[in-house]
Amino acid sequence: MKFIQIFGLITLGSFFILSCNDSEPAFELSGEAVAQENISRIDMMPAAPEPYKMKDWLETAIGFDQLVYDFEAKGDYRPFIWLDPNKRNFDQTTFGLFTAIGDVRQGADKNGGEGHEALGVLGSLLGASLVGIDKTNQHGMNFVKMAQNYFNKDNGWNIILNFTNKAGHIGGGYQNDWWYDIYNNVLYYALCNQYPKVEGTEEIMRSIADQFYAADSILGDNYSYSYFDFGKMVPGTNHIVPQEDAAAGIALVLYQAYVNFGDQKYLKGAVHALTVLQNQPENRYYEILMPFGAYLAARLNAEEGKDMDVKKFIEWSFDGNATNRVGWGVIAERWGTYDMHGLVGSTVHNGGYAFLMNTFDQSWPLTAMVRYDQRYATAIGKWLLNAANASRLFYPAEIPDSLQALPELKEVTGGVIAYEGLIKESTFEQYKGISPFAQGDGPNWAPGMPPETMFSVYGSSHVGIFGSIIRTTNVEKILQINCDVTDFYQRAKGNPTYLYYNPYTESKTVEMDCGAASVDIYDSVSRTFIATGKKGKVQIELPASGSRVLICIPAGAKYTVEENKLLANGIPVDYRYGMK
Repeated sequence: MKFIQIFGLITLGSFFILSCNDSEPAFELSGEAVAQENISRIDMMPAAPEPYKMKDWLETAIGFDQLVYDFEAKGDYRPFIWLDPNKRNFDQTTFGLFTAIGDVRQGADKNGGEGHEALGVLGSLLGASLVGIDKTNQHGMNFVKMAQNYFNKDNGWNIILNFTNKAGHIGGGYQNDWWYDIYNNVLYYALCNQYPKVEGTEEIMRSIADQFYAADSILGDNYSYSYFDFGKMVPGTNHIVPQEDAAAGIALVLYQAYVNFGDQKYLKGAVHALTVLQNQPENRYYEILMPFGAYLAARLNAEEGKDMDVKKFIEWSFDGNATNRVGWGVIAERWGTYDMHGLVGSTVHNGGYAFLMNTFDQSWPLTAMVRYDQRYATAIGKWLLNAANASRLFYPAEIPDSLQALPELKEVTGGVIAYEGLIKESTFEQYKGISPFAQGDGPNWAPGMPPETMFSVYGSSHVGIFGSIIRTTNVEKILQINCDVTDFYQRAKGNPTYLYYNPYTESKTVEMDCGAASVDIYDSVSRTFIATGKKGKVQIELPASGSRVLICIPAGAKYTVEENKLLANGIPVDYRYGMK
């Protein structure tokens, strides 16, 4: 028999044999390459966006943390952080961050110092942690412990809310707006995965899960409400449209609680809530939670043997055909001379209105999803390349002065705080006809708001999600996408997993750093070992217009196949090994 060796792969008919350090074969692989699923909205996007420039998202995330958590910062509207001595919910001082630069409702001397939002605080803590900053020991403070004050136990809700004092928050605009109540708990659970040993963490997580399980039991098969009152334990409706995708957030928290605590009732609630959302006859994507449904669907299929419709959740997250919040989804257009494809927001408001935080946060579940269902690798890689490229334009230093509202005030952002939104046609009369246009809604929030409130601290605070996921490679427009870093509450710590998408019509070779330990590199898309017994920098060939999902496995691992899963040392490396 003849063996043909290409890039460390030894092939024999339809079998693939791994040779560790060019010694004896360790495992015989069988199975076809995984056919990629098309997502219609992503199909509308260019393979390689133009003009192209990839921002250093890691550097931006570190710079944001340094600026915003500086209590001694001097200059206009600085510092962006203050201490809150009210000791709501816990007998400890907490802290606040401005929602936007110059928000007149906030600060140590406004609203008793309580007018700070969990959405920005928790996003900043999670983002910084993901890029390696220890938020339990910074400036002599444990900011993670201090953030527990958002757990509203004094009023009996017993979940994380957007303010430490629901009855006394600023403005009134967030009263009973369901996505705020649910998503802040998603953020908090993710943060707890980074710091599980902080005092009080387990008790708060348990309470949240119990409240969510009780709510799901009460809601039954009807999530068509504007909010859920966790004090009275009843759902309600108001001027805000129903937000059925709250079910995705509830399901995610419950599944993570199940993995963390092992209580079967949480698994039952997670499956039920996500099934209710899947059974919706039409798209009900309201703000930010639907993509987490796609991630959880893939994970339930992989880990629990369910048959959830992953593609439905992905398409609902992109298509812009939501019927409750009309047009909510992902931009797939070129505005002026810029590809704006991939940004998340309204596809219809003034022709399209995209938001930075939403774009950051959609990458969190969808990149992690690829670990569990590699059929979407090419689609997600293509989307994120477009989204990450366009996202730089939210930052005033990255977009021409003629295309932004406040070019003369950009210095106040320190280069790391962005506009809240990018819009196809400005909502401000004086900027009509300019496209695309960087702006924010801050001046409309309350009387007396300065123009600087267009610069969004809360939206920019989530930059660590991009900062932890995205790295450039030696080939322009080919990114290394970390599929492991936002996959929280893994059953067992998975092997490092990276998605590479090649936007070119010819194959490309990229350099991958495997680290100091010897590894075998498995591609779950082609179902081949493309390198074995390697360490340091390795050359990886990427197929034309295709993708690879590369898992770095300790060399010499023991391979087994159990229930359609390929495992290395008992840890899954291909959750769909026995499937097409």
